[in-house]
Amino acid sequence: MGLDGKVVVVTGGTRGVGAGIAKAFSEAGADVLVCARRPPEVPLAGGEFRPLDLRDPEAVRAFFAALPRLDVLVNNAGGTPYRRLTDVDAERHARVIELNLVSPLTVSLAAYEHLKRVRGSVVMIGSVSGGRPSPGSAAYGAAKAGLESLARSMAVEWAPEVRVNTLVVGMVRTERSSLHYGGEDGIAGVSRTVPLGRLAEPADVGAAAVFLASDAAAYISGASLLVHGGGERPAFLDAATVNNGRQGGMT
Repeated sequence: MGLDGKVVVVTGGTRGVGAGIAKAFSEAGADVLVCARRPPEVPLAGGEFRPLDLRDPEAVRAFFAALPRLDVLVNNAGGTPYRRLTDVDAERHARVIELNLVSPLTVSLAAYEHLKRVRGSVVMIGSVSGGRPSPGSAAYGAAKAGLESLARSMAVEWAPEVRVNTLVVGMVRTERSSLHYGGEDGIAGVSRTVPLGRLAEPADVGAAAVFLASDAAAYISGASLLVHGGGERPAFLDAATVNNGRQGGMT
């Protein structure tokens, strides 16, 4: 899946999943630009950092207008703190939606002419939170659901020149995992709920992103690729008093 000489922009790629994506593209031969508000705390492996506030539409448009070429856009920037709906006002939740949904739209529109010119590709980094209840991160889940829908519509409107796909990412082990799952005991406990028995590594997400952007996925557009280790074992299987060791069950 060589991407030699391709120019790739990864938003928010300074740590965690984004850094893993940037590294994967670099290892595939691409020239990688990572943009975020703040520089990385540790040097990027194979990527060049450019400062950019993704919530500033004018700055975003100027950033992409200055690029001589763009082949792949990875809309990775996003995230949210744990915050129940009644903990803060609607304006705070709206900022989460702005970062996770409005900003990828702004960035994609700014990148469109570049991508159209070279028949390029957009990879949205979605989340399983967009397809299930997400208590404590409801605004984030709503934004990720919207992002997946946006990608499907974008794939139709921009075809055949630009392919658009979504990686629907499950739980990933990063330097910030303890904020979500606790220490090693918590991470180990959460890992046991995943059918494959572990959290994803950033490299797992990076490999999937490279695949979707490569010629190996040339006929894939408007798709949502699940990168979640098999999902979640249904809770009723463990609560039931019969057939506890079986994987199936009635619906």
